[in-house]
Amino acid sequence: MSGLVTGEAVVLGLQPARLPSRALAVAIDLAVVLAAFVTTTAGLAVVSVSLDEAAGAALAVASFLLVMVGGPIAVETLSHGRSLGKLACGLRVVRDDGGPIRFRHALVRGAMGVVEVLGTLGVVACVSSLVSARGRRLGDVFAGTLVVRERVPAGRAAVVPPPPPWLVGRFSQLDLSTVPDELWLAVRQYLTRMRQLDPAVDRSIADRLAADLVARTGVPVPPGVPTAAFLAAVVSERQTRDVRRVRATAGHQASGHPTAYLPSGAQEGAQSGARQALADPFRPHRPVGPTGPTGPAAPVVPTALTSPVGDDSPVPERAPGTTGPGSSAATGFAPPA
Repeated sequence: MSGLVTGEAVVLGLQPARLPSRALAVAIDLAVVLAAFVTTTAGLAVVSVSLDEAAGAALAVASFLLVMVGGPIAVETLSHGRSLGKLACGLRVVRDDGGPIRFRHALVRGAMGVVEVLGTLGVVACVSSLVSARGRRLGDVFAGTLVVRERVPAGRAAVVPPPPPWLVGRFSQLDLSTVPDELWLAVRQYLTRMRQLDPAVDRSIADRLAADLVARTGVPVPPGVPTAAFLAAVVSERQTRDVRRVRATAGHQASGHPTAYLPSGAQEGAQSGARQALADPFRPHRPVGPTGPTGPAAPVVPTALTSPVGDDSPVPERAPGTTGPGSSAATGFAPPA
């Protein structure tokens, strides 16, 4: 995996592309570009029959620059690093920090590609890719980019730690409707990786995310509650509401009253959203089913964190200091002094 680190000190799990896959992607791109160049040249030859030799040469140079150089640059810019060959091979060009490339990155890569790919028949590009630890050619070095693999074997999903038992249900009255999906995703990513961060960076990110969450909900972090535990409890409350909504939708369908009062498109959206929430309750998605205020809800133990979805059996309480799914040893959060 790549050692790329974002500004939040989160290590990105990007796998750099190696020479065989990159060579295949370049071969596909060159075949498409050469076909377009030959077609364009044939068309211009018919049009420029009446032109003199100097005008014909200028037209040939312009077509070469536009098709062979400008074409790949435009495709990489508009597709954010996915040319036809890279798309077929599951590759993508990204910045050194993992972000999408812009026009200047594609311009530098395209200009250097004329020298190291077309000018030397790919010899310089192959040598530089073999020497580089991350398989970068000279164009990637000068542009500050990296070619990574997008299609990688699915690994084990990171698990969000459950909140401590003394915070379960404490935020049941919290209004979470104004929290955007981007903030939920950032909080989830932090919770899954907080043990890998430096303690100072960990506190900084947690405080910033908590401040954003407080600004959206209007409820401050309770005194004596660690910031990370607060974030885990709020995420757990959101997941609990999603599971409750999915169960309500399933109950309507089981009782012979499916979402028939909704249009057909809304019914499909509700069913799709229900399946999505059951498959990954923490993944940001739009609410499904009928919307509206649900009223005060009693504290509910987050089922997806402590028991299988669909199991309504109560979760036995444990004595302080014991280990188990809801204990501080399992969650990683210590109760306040």
